[in-house]
Amino acid sequence: MSSTREHFRPIAFSAFVLLALFLSSGIASAAPSINLSKKSGPPTSEILVSGGGFEPNVGVDIYFDTKDKALVVTNGKGEFRDAEIHAPRNAYPGEHWVTALERNNDKGAQEPFLVQTNWSQFHFDGDGTRLNPYENVLNPKTVGNLDLKWSYGTGGGVESSPAVANGVVFIGSDDYNLYALDSHTGAQLWIYPTGSYVWCGPAVVKGVVYFGSGSPDGSLYALNAHTGALLWKYTTGEPFFSAPSVANGLVYFGALYGNVYALNARTGHKLWSYPTPPNIDNPPSVAEGVVYVGVSYPDNHIYALNARTGTLLWSFAGASGYSMNGPSVVNGVVYVGSNDHNVYALNARTGVKLWSYATGDFVVSTPAVANGVVYVGSDDHNVYALNARTGSLLWSYKTGSFVISSPAVANEVVYVGSWDGNVYALNAHTGTLLWSYATGAGVDSSPAVANGMVYIGSGDYNVNLYAFGLEYGAQQAGAASKRPDLRTLRPDSSLKLSQPVATASRH
Repeated sequence: MSSTREHFRPIAFSAFVLLALFLSSGIASAAPSINLSKKSGPPTSEILVSGGGFEPNVGVDIYFDTKDKALVVTNGKGEFRDAEIHAPRNAYPGEHWVTALERNNDKGAQEPFLVQTNWSQFHFDGDGTRLNPYENVLNPKTVGNLDLKWSYGTGGGVESSPAVANGVVFIGSDDYNLYALDSHTGAQLWIYPTGSYVWCGPAVVKGVVYFGSGSPDGSLYALNAHTGALLWKYTTGEPFFSAPSVANGLVYFGALYGNVYALNARTGHKLWSYPTPPNIDNPPSVAEGVVYVGVSYPDNHIYALNARTGTLLWSFAGASGYSMNGPSVVNGVVYVGSNDHNVYALNARTGVKLWSYATGDFVVSTPAVANGVVYVGSDDHNVYALNARTGSLLWSYKTGSFVISSPAVANEVVYVGSWDGNVYALNAHTGTLLWSYATGAGVDSSPAVANGMVYIGSGDYNVNLYAFGLEYGAQQAGAASKRPDLRTLRPDSSLKLSQPVATASRH
């Protein structure tokens, strides 16, 4: 007599065969999955969403958090490709969720998207506007609640301006080191020692941090931004005060003894150099294929060079015997301060002067430009707001000492340091004081504003880098990061079908 196990063996075998046939026929589909064209970016970022494993020829809604942003239809294989959505302008910094959900059931997939803004170079980007257009936590109503979140003491004063990228703050110090600190906590991630002071602000592009050192080292360094490992070094023998600008795969910087350099950003190979008279001590700006750099006393010129070849396009001379300082370039106009006490506006294509505005002392500060207004500091102790088209004065704010620091603008607030030891936040429209903080020494570092935080260096020998933020800003960002329950998402019936509808089936 056969056993029970033997009696049921043929039945079990038949079931196994049927299951194998079912799976091999392609009737059963894989679980839905999606991928994003990018994993992080600032508010307003374009995100292309592609997916597979959905039912064939069905509608799929694409959500950012709980907001339905796009409707696509899968192809015969249950796939769709490059559905375009955008991170909302009001999406707070932090982790958010992109969801693709079949319209007729709860079958879907989710991927995280990190909302973050990088202030990656002295200028924010290459051209020198010093404007963060994405800030959405700090504004004229909230900035008065800024508080010190953390501070970090290096072994010397900090003239360097900070760069912020991918959750890390990079800062140079008089103690000959470059520091990488956690942007949220101030915890030290790594230190890189050089042969001299690091006065210029670093630039961080595509996972590489670029910065220069002073005499006697006189080198431009390229480090792995994550580990601090040296990738390459280019030695000029000239001290660096000028922060590098990175654009289109090239690194541009000026050296103190009088050269403008362009290096391959990946290899450090020199493409060209342009000899100028001595004293380039401010960052160049790069816009529309042109490099603009100011040269200090005794040359007092600003030079416009072809960004690919280094060929001189034009030069402009300020008053004899005075410095031309760091330029900004916006909408075809170069804005630059001079030690002849003036702020100049020049035609970016020709170098022809459009207007000038006389302050009461040297203008070392690099202008910030936002919404048709030029913001700049002067050694006459004032911060000025000028009409970008005419140069007429809109307002001025009096500090207690020189304003060497270059303003930063974000969400209708102007941030700037003063040699009186204070960091100021001013209403961009009126110049009204919204907030200030007293550091332990003069501030000629220029602020960076990103992700609801303000970072700035100080000459204070106890604390050299300060980070300010709002207590509730982090809470808002945390609330925005909650992963939506698929069952609670509701489609927007007014959405029109996105194009392209789907990828073509492949046979």
